[in-house]
Amino acid sequence: METKKIQLNPENIDMGVIKEAAAIVDSGGFVVFPTETVYGIAARVKNDTLSKLNLIKNRADNKHYTLHIAKNTDVFKYVPKINLRARKLIQNAWPGPLTLIFDLNQNDIRMQRTKLEMEAFDAIYKDGTIGIRCPDNPIASLLLQEATNPVVAPSANISDRPPAVTAEQALEQLSGKIDIVLDGGQCKFKKSSTVAKINKTGIEILREGAFSQTELDFVSQIKFLFVCTGNTCRSPMAEGIFKKYLAQKLNCDVDELENMGYKVSSAGIIGSSGYRASFEAIEACAKQGVNIENHRNQGLTSELITESDFIFAMERIHLTRILALEPQAENRCLLLAGDKEILDPIGQPQRIYDSCVKIITKAVKERISELIL
Repeated sequence: METKKIQLNPENIDMGVIKEAAAIVDSGGFVVFPTETVYGIAARVKNDTLSKLNLIKNRADNKHYTLHIAKNTDVFKYVPKINLRARKLIQNAWPGPLTLIFDLNQNDIRMQRTKLEMEAFDAIYKDGTIGIRCPDNPIASLLLQEATNPVVAPSANISDRPPAVTAEQALEQLSGKIDIVLDGGQCKFKKSSTVAKINKTGIEILREGAFSQTELDFVSQIKFLFVCTGNTCRSPMAEGIFKKYLAQKLNCDVDELENMGYKVSSAGIIGSSGYRASFEAIEACAKQGVNIENHRNQGLTSELITESDFIFAMERIHLTRILALEPQAENRCLLLAGDKEILDPIGQPQRIYDSCVKIITKAVKERISELIL
C-alpha cells in the first residue's frame, strides 16, 4: 500500500480532502490525522478493521480502543446517564486533551446494545465501561463529523514506540501500512491526553497527560447556592440541610463534600455580611442534627451567581434579584420548593422556624433525589 500525505491548513481546510478521508475510514481504510495531543489513526469500529489495526500497531487483540467524537454533545449517543461532575468536566474540558472512562449500569448497557450494531457495541464497550475522547483540532473534528461509522483513533505509532506529534514521525513508523496522512503541522501539546475516570468518590487519573489532577478537580467542581433575603435564617438553614442529605447520598461526612467535588454555600440579596445565623435558625437546624453555628452571612454577587451550577431561591423576589444581577443564570436558578415560596420566619416564634426547616428539608430531599451523582 502506498501512503499518501496531504497538507492541510487548519485555518482553511479543504473539505474535499476531509470527505475523501472520511470515505476511506468508512470503507475500512486507515487515516492518520492530527489532534491537539498527538497524531491518531482513524479506523471504523468494525471487527475486520480493528483486527487490521491491531496488526498495524503490533497491539494485543484484547486492548481497549477509545471512541473519538466530533463534538462534546455526541457523548450522549453512547452514555445515556452522565453524573454531574462528568457533565461539568465535559462542558469545560471538551473539546480538549482528555479521555474519559464512563461506567454504565446494566440498564444502560442493555439500551446501548439495542442502539448499536453488535460488533460496534462489543468493540467499544468493555466490562461495562467505555472510553471517549473529543479532540480539540479542526481537522480532527471535521473528519470525525464526516465519518458515518463510529471511529476509534489510537496514537499513530507502533506499540512501545513514542507517539507521533508530526506527520513525518507518523510516516516514519506507518508508511505503507495506512492510506492517508493528513498533515496539519505539529501537535499543540506534543503528549498524550490525560485519561480519567469519574465516580462518586472523585476523579481518578489513570494516565498522566496534558491535564493535571488539580486542573480536573477545579473544572469539575459542582457549586450549589441558596439565596434568601438576609442570609441569616432560610438560606443558611437550607445550606446546612442540603449538606447533610448530599453527604448521605454520597456516603461521606459533611466535611468531605468539597474534597468529593461539591461546594454548597448561601447568600442574601440585601448585601450585608459577617452576621451569624439567627438563634432560632441555629436551634431549628440543631433539632435536625445540623450545625450552622459557624455560619456568617454574605451578600449576593454577580460572581457568586456566575460560578454556581445550581441556584435555589426561597421566594420569587430572590429569583428576580438573581436575574437582575446575572440574566444568563435563568436556566440555573429556580425556587427551592418547586412552584411554592418559602416565607421568611424572621421575628416569629421558634415553632415557625421549626416548621420552616421541615419545609426546607422536604424540598431539599426532592432536589437531591433529582441529581445524578
